[in-house]
Amino acid sequence: MSPTSSAAQRAVQIWKAGVKAVNSETLVSQAIQVSDQELTICGHTIPLQGQERLLVTGAGKAGSGMAAGVEAALRGSALAERTSGWVNVPADCVRRLSKIHLYPARPASLNEPTAEGVYGARQILQKMSNLQPDDICIVLISGGGSALLPAPLPPVTLEDKQLVTRLLMSSGATIQELNCVRKQISAVKGGRLAQAAGCRLLFALIISDIVGDPLDLIASGPTVADQSTTQDAMQVLQKFVSDPAQIPASVWSILKSESTPAQSPQPDRQATVFNQIIGSNATALEAASQQARALGYEVYSLGSANEGTAVDTGVELAELCLQIRAGAGPVNRPACILSGGEPVVDLSTSPQPGKGGRNQEVVLAAMQRLWDESLSGFCILSGGTDGEDGPTDAAGGILDEHSLKRAQELQLDTARYLQDHNSYPFLAKTGSLLKTGATQTNVMDLRVVIVD
Repeated sequence: MSPTSSAAQRAVQIWKAGVKAVNSETLVSQAIQVSDQELTICGHTIPLQGQERLLVTGAGKAGSGMAAGVEAALRGSALAERTSGWVNVPADCVRRLSKIHLYPARPASLNEPTAEGVYGARQILQKMSNLQPDDICIVLISGGGSALLPAPLPPVTLEDKQLVTRLLMSSGATIQELNCVRKQISAVKGGRLAQAAGCRLLFALIISDIVGDPLDLIASGPTVADQSTTQDAMQVLQKFVSDPAQIPASVWSILKSESTPAQSPQPDRQATVFNQIIGSNATALEAASQQARALGYEVYSLGSANEGTAVDTGVELAELCLQIRAGAGPVNRPACILSGGEPVVDLSTSPQPGKGGRNQEVVLAAMQRLWDESLSGFCILSGGTDGEDGPTDAAGGILDEHSLKRAQELQLDTARYLQDHNSYPFLAKTGSLLKTGATQTNVMDLRVVIVD
């Protein structure tokens, strides 16, 4: 969509300011300083002897920019000549770098593990196991890393893991619940990637895409010791899958075994791991808030803790618009409401779900609530900071008085589209899709509400 109303234009400007603040290349390059004598990563200084190798690995939607940030920080140093790397990223994020190989581990807009991702994960495990004690490893982790770094534990196959992932996602499982299961059937998640490292020092630079920034859940915590259990994973499956026969026998065999066949590192090879959050949803919200104030808005932030349904979120934002217009809202006009987090869509409510994503459903639900209201000078924007929203080419959607009028003129049935979870074609017809392309970052969603 090319925003036509002034409110929509300013909402996009505010949203982009939030996304820019979590630019992955900038965040990483600022976290690393190097000279011929020492390397400093997030305040940790390592003396350099001149023989150490630096290996950069990782996975995530922000992996391309993060890898470029490492190379930018090292450029011109002697250590740069001893640097190599392999990072799994979405296909549309691949670009040529000098030292670090960006590997297309899945197609764009398909947030699922693939055979290519398994191959990439094996390459990373091999490279990390070949490190010598004095070498250094940097692992770049961002949202989407779970699907981009698949390494199923035998006898679980990739197809088994894909089936379990789809079942849980379509049943409305949260990212925390999904990752709890994925960690128990993976050779890299839940700290097992770090266990493979042959070096003494490993630094994980992390861009968080989960509410509260829990290190063990971001990308399923490949460098963080797992605190969940096989029993926890079984409880998640029992909660969302009514028929146990839907779950492959290979998965049950691991979860019901007395000991998960995880990698067991030798004590003399276990690396000291430093995990550091370098960017989060809170970072984006603060930058968006600053931009909104610079544009003259009174700002009210709902924070990053949104984990309700997309429909409830859309209705809540629409209600806030009406309250502010009536002078009964949390702030006065001109007002800007910001929120982050990641609402969920329960696809199990529709036998044949249509095409869309959580942010598009937020906007469609808001449009339904405002259908009979005479509201102008407003905008509700909901977008994924990674530029992706569900299996579509859109980041989300934008609702203003013009798109609402178009929907009414076309006599579109909001209730039917919502029931079918078919928000993408609805918003396409009204010119309400937010399309940004890959943003090279991922800190959940960012929503901007404007009431002039």
